[in-house]
Amino acid sequence: MSRKLPLAEGQVARTATARMLLRGGVDEKTGEALTARMVAERVGWAADLVAGMTAGLLAEHWNAGDVAVLAGGVDGAGRVLPANAWMALRRLGWGATPSEGIKVNDRIVRMAQEQAGRILRGAQHRVQLTAGILATWPAEAGKRTPAEWDAVREAIPGGRSLPGSVIKARTRQIMAFAEKYGRFPVDVFELEEVPGAARMLVLAAVDRQQATLERADEDPARVLVRLQLPLRPDPRSYADWTWVACPLTLPPTVPPDAVPHLPTLRPQDQKVSVDLAFSHPVPKAEGKGHTTALGVDWGLNTLLAAGAVRRDNDGTITALGAGAMFRASGVMARQHRLRRHSERLHAKTDTYARLIGGQGDHYLAAKHAVLTAERRHVADRRSGLNDALAWSAARWTVDQAIAVGASVIYLEDLRSMEAKGMGRTLNTRLSQTVRGRIADNMRHLAAETGIAVVTVPAPDTSKHCPQCLVPLRHCKAPDRPTTPGWKWAICPNPQCGWQGDRDHGAWRRIAARGLTHQPTTTIDRATGRMTIPRVIDTLETSAVIASTVPSPAGGGDRSKTGPTPHRSPRPVPRRREAPSTPSPRRPAGQRPEGHAHTDPRPPRAACRYQGVRTPVHTISSSTPTSRNRPRHRPKGTALGAGFHLHAHAAPPRWADPPITTLNVTTDP
Repeated sequence: MSRKLPLAEGQVARTATARMLLRGGVDEKTGEALTARMVAERVGWAADLVAGMTAGLLAEHWNAGDVAVLAGGVDGAGRVLPANAWMALRRLGWGATPSEGIKVNDRIVRMAQEQAGRILRGAQHRVQLTAGILATWPAEAGKRTPAEWDAVREAIPGGRSLPGSVIKARTRQIMAFAEKYGRFPVDVFELEEVPGAARMLVLAAVDRQQATLERADEDPARVLVRLQLPLRPDPRSYADWTWVACPLTLPPTVPPDAVPHLPTLRPQDQKVSVDLAFSHPVPKAEGKGHTTALGVDWGLNTLLAAGAVRRDNDGTITALGAGAMFRASGVMARQHRLRRHSERLHAKTDTYARLIGGQGDHYLAAKHAVLTAERRHVADRRSGLNDALAWSAARWTVDQAIAVGASVIYLEDLRSMEAKGMGRTLNTRLSQTVRGRIADNMRHLAAETGIAVVTVPAPDTSKHCPQCLVPLRHCKAPDRPTTPGWKWAICPNPQCGWQGDRDHGAWRRIAARGLTHQPTTTIDRATGRMTIPRVIDTLETSAVIASTVPSPAGGGDRSKTGPTPHRSPRPVPRRREAPSTPSPRRPAGQRPEGHAHTDPRPPRAACRYQGVRTPVHTISSSTPTSRNRPRHRPKGTALGAGFHLHAHAAPPRWADPPITTLNVTTDP
């Protein structure tokens, strides 16, 4: 199977990951069918071998000198290091060896070097972050002035786009170290311990001698993964390794023309999670040249508010519709209940741990173990709920953009938002909103259709009017304009008069700001994220939404030119909307127009189509009236209910009119 992805003009390759479970396999040497638990056991043995060698590599090279050499990208001979982490470590001579008596092939060592190399390369960012904070330590710990914030951002590479919460978290970590030891740490390697190695098999670092991947020709959704796994936790020879074939079923999210790659296996709880990477062509997303955009504003109870705007050739920006909201009050309320439950469990387990004091035979040890397991269970539930909420919100936003034909989504950038001064409960709710995960999922889903996701600066998006940029006046509700609040916004400018929901005004401001500032969009080379770094005053003055409703001052002439017509103070009674029936040609007919029924019960068979039979009869003129004769029961009663239970209903207006033939005679 070819691993080269063909691309057409205007397309780019997109790599994504699909997660699935390993349901079982077959031992190719013996032909034995292996259950999912048996495969998970063998994968766990191999993952333990890889994790042990990875931990040894990290402990040996977790220092400033080795990390700097690896991050420099050049070896001792001046040659550029390869992009693959395991090849870079081998070029530097950093090898990994298994425990004494353990026999593994070279591809198992590759996976350990790949995992250790990725961790060591990622440590360079933390080295620069810690060094920049230590070099510009504020005069008052934990409270930086604007000048000190500018200094620390300049000292950190890429600090201008770094969220302030990351700098504050690292500052608190340094403060805790200084309080414990009475001095500042030298670098991040003294501040942090050696990171742990995860139990996983990175099959992307191996070749066909360790693992292969084949896709079925008759069924593109079927994939066969073959890999060598040990027969025992401590293999003593190559005979203790055997090939295992594991079939996989791809989820519907993987396109049929996608090129799959070797996956990463993660054993956990007697099952194996498979992260299968695949590449497929998608339309290229552009950062400039957009005319229709979707603006997205963050909220708390209303998680997202979004709407579309269009920019014409003359620079006029018009809102397309009233916008929509993504409400997740029920999910977020459940999330907060789980958070409070988790906090109580943490407090209990900490108290029990303090009372036990390291005594294994303490009578509270069993209860402490039960509470610890329950705490992990609640944490898993919170994580799953956050994942589901993030994917649902991202899918809703991208669907809104596709529906209106928008080529870009402008998202409010709240990475540096600090929740403070709003009370303990509200601060916690704001801090634990999954905004970052929603934004990442939004970029992932939007890339499938070539829609760009650009973050826009957030200042004053909810403060100023979207039509005239005048500061808004906020109140409780539109019918309570004098009650202090924040939900409803009213423009005090008499020439504008805009009013609406605060979030709806914010997405208009975000979309207009994005369209006017799109020439300044920057793209991060490492991550590919698009960002508008700052607000430019000359461009901000044109970021206004054109009013679609004429203002009262500019309306038509309302001067009085004649007498006011008399209007009766008595309301007209509600009457049936159907036209009155013509005069009956027979003794009986439908009841004429009158008041509507007041009976709340629906008519019998009201949902059934009440067609008309031929010949049409309502109440027959030959209906017996004598008491001695049997009561008349017309067949039309079975059709349904009309004005009377025994009368036919008129045909619907949308029915096709009868075809009539018109005879026209002409004189010769």
